[in-house]
Amino acid sequence: MKLLIVRHGDPNYEIDGLTEKGKREVALLTRRLVKENIAKLYCSTLGRAKATAAPTIAELGLDAEYCEWLREFDYAKVKVPYLENERICWDILPEYIETMPEIYSFENWRNAEIVRDTAVPIEYDNVCREFDRVLAEHGYERKGYSYRVTNSNNKTLVFVCHFGLAAVLISHLMNCSPYSIWQNACKAPTSVTVFYTEERKEGIASMRMSALGDTSHLYAGDEPISFAARYCECFLDDDRH
Repeated sequence: MKLLIVRHGDPNYEIDGLTEKGKREVALLTRRLVKENIAKLYCSTLGRAKATAAPTIAELGLDAEYCEWLREFDYAKVKVPYLENERICWDILPEYIETMPEIYSFENWRNAEIVRDTAVPIEYDNVCREFDRVLAEHGYERKGYSYRVTNSNNKTLVFVCHFGLAAVLISHLMNCSPYSIWQNACKAPTSVTVFYTEERKEGIASMRMSALGDTSHLYAGDEPISFAARYCECFLDDDRH
């Protein structure tokens, strides 16, 4: 089985939709996705994700399912000492994260001071549970760090969602802390992360990532990569701080 985890196009957060650039990105993404043999598409219920998935759904006549659990992972808040108000759990300054080395442990990240008394672990587990429910419906049941194969197949499933939420799915498949992805990876708008099942022993599958945040469809269309989800490359740059 093949999994494609897609981030929405360049966002206009004020209207929960896409910018004009985002619409151009989605046109190029659609050109890529329609070449895939997609069995089913799962989409966040937020507008920017729906607008990203809509052209592919329409062109292929796909069986699409809109899922609340694929919404952006921004409802579980944390309190950090350098800010007065709580904030989303995956936007933390590196110097504070570095005071909690356990936060990068797949087994122990839930015990880190910043998250242990919050809803973050609960919501993370809820998302992973729903994700595994979908995978089980298609023949792969989570067991420990791998998957038990009940129906070996070559289906392609697409999940159209958001950066923070995609990081949850990726960390679950890779058996690592979500903070490893939240803090150290970036998925640009319309980027595609690709996983394949790998069945080296009959009845057991591991998930192998072949691409993280791939934007080759944008390069092919001479469309610049959006800066959304990134901060300044150098401190003196004029980009986001």
